[in-house]
Amino acid sequence: MSLAAEAFVSQMAAAEPWPENATLYQPLKEDQILLSDHASSIAVQAYLRMCSLPVQVVCRANAEYMSPSGKIPFINVGNQVVSELGPIVQFTKAKGHSLSDSLDDVQRAEMKAYMELVNNMLLTAELYIQWCDDATVAEISHPRYSSPYSWPLGKILAYQKQWEVRRKMNAIGWGGKTLEQVYEDVNQCCQALSQRLGTQPYFFNKQPTELDALVFGHLFSILTTRLTSNELAERVKSYSNLLSFCRRIEQTYFEDKSS
Repeated sequence: MSLAAEAFVSQMAAAEPWPENATLYQPLKEDQILLSDHASSIAVQAYLRMCSLPVQVVCRANAEYMSPSGKIPFINVGNQVVSELGPIVQFTKAKGHSLSDSLDDVQRAEMKAYMELVNNMLLTAELYIQWCDDATVAEISHPRYSSPYSWPLGKILAYQKQWEVRRKMNAIGWGGKTLEQVYEDVNQCCQALSQRLGTQPYFFNKQPTELDALVFGHLFSILTTRLTSNELAERVKSYSNLLSFCRRIEQTYFEDKSS
């Protein structure tokens, strides 16, 4: 998107208040959605809840193809459609809702660096396990990804997605990695996050930012998504402060306080 187009979108977004009927779209929760998309969707939901912005989650079998970027999730707010956490953060900021305005320039740069780390390590590891580990592909990814579609369309779409992800893995140097090397990358990422979090409730002390939403989305999804092995979740579970962090956000932003 050009700078002029971004400026126009920002002006359009700022002109309208956040509606009560904002909608977030994701694949079918029970039968279709995979780990990486679930993580991204939970991250956006966490971010919007942290901003106190209401959103209704709607599951659609063709959500990936409805998205303007082909990425999950995306939100429909008024006449605007925005996909992925980064653009959604900018969109809400244009409406006067931001979690990181109180950070100084150094902190903001640090926050962005850790968000890049999460995307480069955790998200890439999730995609690798989904589409490059043969056992996971056969038992989970192909059946779930193709489930909404009749044969042979479902099979064709699943193989197309697998080819797309494997091509990306080769391009970024992950194609030749073993599963154990990927687990070690995840461990190193978690170690860096654990050290940065320390004993604080959130990464920048007492208030959450978009980094907290992103990390929660990925760690919570890794801990709660069924895979062919528990190894990925076990790497996360070895960091007690990250587990406490996930539970804190779940209790604060996702549990029904009225019950």
